[in-house]
Amino acid sequence: MSTNTNTYLVRGAKPLGAEATDLLISDGLIVALGAEAAAHPAAAGATVIEAAGQIALPGMVDLHTHLREPGREDAETVETGTRAAALGGFTAVHAMANSNPVADTAGVVEQVWALGRRSGWVDVRPVGAVTVGLAGEQMSEIGAMADSRAAVRVFSDDGICVFDPLIMRRALEYVKAFDGVIAQHAQEPRLTEGAQMNEGEVSAVLGLAGWPAVAEESIIARDVLLAEHVGSRLHICHVSTAGSVEIIRWAKSRGVQVTAEVTPHHLLLTDELVKSYDPVYKVNPPLRREADVMALRAALADGTIDIIGTDHAPHPSEAKECEWAAAAMGMTGLETALSVVQHTMIETGMITWADFARITSSAPAAIGRVEDQGRALAAGEPANITLVDADARWVVDPYAMATKGRNSPFKGLELPGKVTTVFFHGHPTVLNGALATPRLVGAE
Repeated sequence: MSTNTNTYLVRGAKPLGAEATDLLISDGLIVALGAEAAAHPAAAGATVIEAAGQIALPGMVDLHTHLREPGREDAETVETGTRAAALGGFTAVHAMANSNPVADTAGVVEQVWALGRRSGWVDVRPVGAVTVGLAGEQMSEIGAMADSRAAVRVFSDDGICVFDPLIMRRALEYVKAFDGVIAQHAQEPRLTEGAQMNEGEVSAVLGLAGWPAVAEESIIARDVLLAEHVGSRLHICHVSTAGSVEIIRWAKSRGVQVTAEVTPHHLLLTDELVKSYDPVYKVNPPLRREADVMALRAALADGTIDIIGTDHAPHPSEAKECEWAAAAMGMTGLETALSVVQHTMIETGMITWADFARITSSAPAAIGRVEDQGRALAAGEPANITLVDADARWVVDPYAMATKGRNSPFKGLELPGKVTTVFFHGHPTVLNGALATPRLVGAE
């Protein structure tokens, strides 16, 4: 019997952790589930993937990834970053705008979009800058980026706060025309000048300049009021404090169109780690107190925080393997996100695998307006699927990862859960826990 290279029969997987079943994938779609899968005519000659006991999830979607290209290919490229994303279980990522040149024109976002199409590992959705050059002084070509082939719907100066309230208001108003969203990096610049870590007991002991929680919270408070005033969509990047959670909860109770993300590292790590002076723990926003970590977990569980955003931020070794004050801020996260969330949220009983699918796939796809991602595991839907061996354990080795960045704060940590297989529009990009082949469609 010949093998149909476009058809795959996944046997014994557990959709969202439910009862084991079979899934039939053909020509980029989920064709059938359960008993109908093996009996379907398309199953004849299908490539069989044994997945007994593995969790089947919709492909993960990251709303917050730094791919660095163009201009910082020493840190990451679209090719290496999307390889890392596929291995982490992702089928779509949003590439932040702080490249060089900045993604503030239709030309640059189309370049990033085309690089993603050529790489073929995941969907790459460029994020457009809110202001020209991320300088915070003049709005960028938001409309042109929205109308470009990249069809940008998320705009952010991430890495820098849009601190001018008038520009923030105008941007929120502008994106309403095409149902876009402004993703804010909440950091009042005057309150964080020279800041090196979270302001608190640990910073006082270490003698490092403190980064107060109010620097984040004050911007969020201002921006939810602006979003309410103009009736627009606002997304808060990498929420890190208990106070921020309360402001977002209050805003949602008023009907403000605000969504929020939390990073995996802010769900696990605290400012106590900075006592090592290891720059791998230097990040923006900084690692906070244990009380903040617990508040973030609770907010993710109750829906106040909508999604996981990795804030994958690779750096060349010389930018992190140096003294603390000189080190760059940022951590890698694409290849560890699933495991950290499983460890902090699922193994603690705070969420289920169905919740996991919502916070890592359907909700971020909805926020980013990515129509063919984050869909249900049902017949007729696009076959963007991630299979996970939830019982596997592995030790994080940054030098064994696909990303160029070695700056993982989880180095040496044993984590649960391992991605075994990823289907990207029906094409297997990951098989047996290793990269297979990209889905090549060109960049037309």
